[in-house]
Amino acid sequence: MTQTDNEARSATRFFDIKARNSTVGREVRGGVTTFVAMAYIVLLNPLILSASADITGARLDPGQVTTATALAAAVMTILMGLIGNAPLALAAGLGVNGIVAFQMAPAMTWPQAFGLVVLEGFCIVLMAVSGIRERIMNAIPMPLKTAITVGIGLYIALVGLVSAGFVTRVPDAANSPVPVRLGVDGHLSGWPIVVFCLGLLLMIVLVARKVPGALLISIGVMTVLSIVLHDGLHVGGWGRTDPALPDHVLGAPDLGLFGHIDLFGGFASAGPVAATVFLFTLVLSGFFDAMGTITSVSAEAGLMKDGKVPGMGRILFVDGAGAIAGGLTGSAPNTVFLESAAGVGEGARTGLASVVTGALFAVTMLFTPLTEVVPAQAAAPALVVIGGLMMAQCRGIPWQDSDYTIPVFLTVAVIPFTYSITNGVGAGLISFVAIKICTGRWREAGWLLTVLAGLFAVYFGITGVEALLEG
Repeated sequence: MTQTDNEARSATRFFDIKARNSTVGREVRGGVTTFVAMAYIVLLNPLILSASADITGARLDPGQVTTATALAAAVMTILMGLIGNAPLALAAGLGVNGIVAFQMAPAMTWPQAFGLVVLEGFCIVLMAVSGIRERIMNAIPMPLKTAITVGIGLYIALVGLVSAGFVTRVPDAANSPVPVRLGVDGHLSGWPIVVFCLGLLLMIVLVARKVPGALLISIGVMTVLSIVLHDGLHVGGWGRTDPALPDHVLGAPDLGLFGHIDLFGGFASAGPVAATVFLFTLVLSGFFDAMGTITSVSAEAGLMKDGKVPGMGRILFVDGAGAIAGGLTGSAPNTVFLESAAGVGEGARTGLASVVTGALFAVTMLFTPLTEVVPAQAAAPALVVIGGLMMAQCRGIPWQDSDYTIPVFLTVAVIPFTYSITNGVGAGLISFVAIKICTGRWREAGWLLTVLAGLFAVYFGITGVEALLEG
């Protein structure tokens, strides 16, 4: 018996591959498929995090964020395979990274923002261990949870449109009937916008045809086109990233962001109430999305037993640890990706697939020079498409129920309109609790939601509260 055969037998026993009616070959193929389906995050996460400046005006280096994104995804996905034995891959979560970039960073320094991310991870781990996580999930009505997902989808899409230059701010918004406009002066012009539009159309077609790796394929094709336009025709106007051919393909990983955290500094910079709400929003966004993804992917893989996911405690523990890893590396909270379903569709049923996916993320750390040439116009279409896919959750909202109609609408609308997930969640919770109280059904809201609504009321009125305290 060869060494390869022995290794295959060991993997089969460790991951319980036969009991789950799979093979090593299927697991490897599923792991590769999952990586291809979600590798776009290595390009998009730097685009989002580097688009914002912290309270000091400092911006993150895209190359460092790329390395951090790949490192955290590699470590946590491998741990999910080894500890959770589930075909679930983790990486920096879209939506929750927007909270870090556009809400937290402007109110504190980057190390302080990543410190709060680490605290979020500890909170989720403690909740998973103690069972509190389930209580909070049960307290918030499903329509409001769905509304948060839909609102984040709109938010992500808006970020993509603005990053590409398809939508721009009106310079003198105070004297204009609208705050934003199409293109630079009310219409689209220039090759960079053409690249964005072509990329968006290509991505839409590939997704509609269910082509594996559709997002990554479109980003790659449009990046090549951008390089041709920039280096061959000397086209400019790309923004912060010029798509010029790199001097070299391979490069040493830049771990400059690793370990640069300030756990409690954010409470001093943003204020205790605002920082607490930021932390609550991170936890809220993180574990709701993860629970839904874990359940749906596990069901698709046929792993559910009596309505429960085997090893759920271990899986939730690794998911919580993913947020800690995201803060330590400087890549934003890591969470389970729905794209794991792509690998399941190829036969993945065990943690071996996750180990394969994580190993491929580790390899991408050596190709940072390639990722640094991707312009926003090539990557931003993925944000728009993902936002559109998240909007599909609207079908599960009971619009005919007057108790939910306005709270859901406020949640969905306020998130993109104010560029703040926190504001949307707060508006939805406060209005929902107010409806229950004013109609004499305050018990239906419950004490936990009432307390959360009160915290958000303080958050919205923090300026007045501070003035009262100082007076």
